[in-house]
Amino acid sequence: MRVCILGFGSVWRRRWAKGSKDPRRFVRAAYYNTTGVMVNGKLHTRPAIKGHVRFNGAGGFDPNSPARMIGRVFECEDPCVWRGQNKILFKTLLPRRAEPDRYLVVTRAAELGHLRVGELGWCTADVWVIALSESHDDQEAMLLMVAGGTIRASVGTYRLKQDAVAPWRAALELELGGEG
Repeated sequence: MRVCILGFGSVWRRRWAKGSKDPRRFVRAAYYNTTGVMVNGKLHTRPAIKGHVRFNGAGGFDPNSPARMIGRVFECEDPCVWRGQNKILFKTLLPRRAEPDRYLVVTRAAELGHLRVGELGWCTADVWVIALSESHDDQEAMLLMVAGGTIRASVGTYRLKQDAVAPWRAALELELGGEG
C-alpha cells in the first residue's frame, strides 16, 4: 500500500537499536508518531483510540526534518491491530510524484471541529482511525483515508479531495450544505 503523508500527530517517540557499541544503531532506530492534546499546559497522548505510525531509520524517513516528509509517499505495510493498538509501518520512501493509494491525515478540533467518532455514519467505510486523543474540547485524530473519503465533525462534513494534476496532494474540504 502506498500512503502519502498529509500531516503528523503531535507526539513523537524514538527507539534506538540495541547495543550502544553498534555503529549503525542510529540508522536502525525506529520513530513513532501518534496523537496528543494539551492538558494543563503539557502535551499528553490521552488516547481514546490507541495507535501509531512507525518509521524506520533505514526507510528514507528523515527524523531531523519531518516537515519535509509532508506530501511524500511511502510504501507501507497494511494497517493492523497488535496488542490492542492500531499500527502502520511506513517501510520505504518512494520517488517524488509517486501516486498514493491512501493518505495519512491528522485533524484537530481547533481547525475542523470535534470529530463525531463513534456516531453512526461519522465517516465513510474506507476511513481507518489510527489514533485519537481527547481531553474536554480538545481532540486530535490520525486517520488513514482514500481520496473522496468523508468524515463528519461538529462544523460539518469534510471530504478528502485529491489534486487532479498532482495526486500526492490532497486536502480536507468542507462540503457546502453538509450537516454537522
